[in-house]
Amino acid sequence: MSTSRHYRAVVIGVSAGGLAALDKILPALDRTFSLPVLVVQHVSPTSENYLPIHFSQRCLLEVKEAEDKEQIEGGVIYFAPPNYHLLVEYNQAIALSTEERVNFSRPSIDVLFETAADAYLDELVGVVLTGANSDGAAGMARIKQFGGLAVVQSPETAEAEAMPRAAIEAADVDYILPLNEIGCFLNSLCTTD
Repeated sequence: MSTSRHYRAVVIGVSAGGLAALDKILPALDRTFSLPVLVVQHVSPTSENYLPIHFSQRCLLEVKEAEDKEQIEGGVIYFAPPNYHLLVEYNQAIALSTEERVNFSRPSIDVLFETAADAYLDELVGVVLTGANSDGAAGMARIKQFGGLAVVQSPETAEAEAMPRAAIEAADVDYILPLNEIGCFLNSLCTTD
C-alpha cells in the first residue's frame, strides 16, 4: 500500500473520539519516521494541553505543543495549543492565531489543512479522523486541489463518523482506511526502496 511519491509533512485533524484514535496512530509511527506531524484535536478552549504529555509517554518520536514562529522539523509531532489556530507559513514555520473560530472551532482543522496545503503543495499528506462536525472537509479539498495525498478514517471505524463522511464527500480522497491501518500506512510513506 506504499506510494512512491515524496512527502514533506503530515497533517491530522480529529475531534470527538480523538484521543482513542490518536492512541492507535501516533505510537505506531516508527522511530525513523522522518516527516513532521501537525495535529489539531478539538479541545475546550480553557483546558490544559494534556496531549503532548500524554503522547510523549507513548510515542517513539518527539512530541510537543506547537510554538509561534517555530521552524517545523521532521520526526516531530506538534499539537495545536487550546484556543489557538495552528497555521503553516510558506517558509514551513508555525504560526499561532486567535482569529475567529472556523467551523465553531479554534483550533480549526480547516485552517491547518489549508495553510499547510499552501506551504507544502503536492508534498502534503492530510488525515481526517473521527469527529462530529465537518471541520477538515474544506481543508482536505484544498490538499487535493494542490495534489497532496488525502487519507480518511473509514466512517465504520470512527467513534463519530460525521467528519470522515464530510471529508469523503468534499474531496476525491486517495485512501479510506480502518483506524488500525493508518499508522502502518503513514510509516510506509517514509520507507525508501
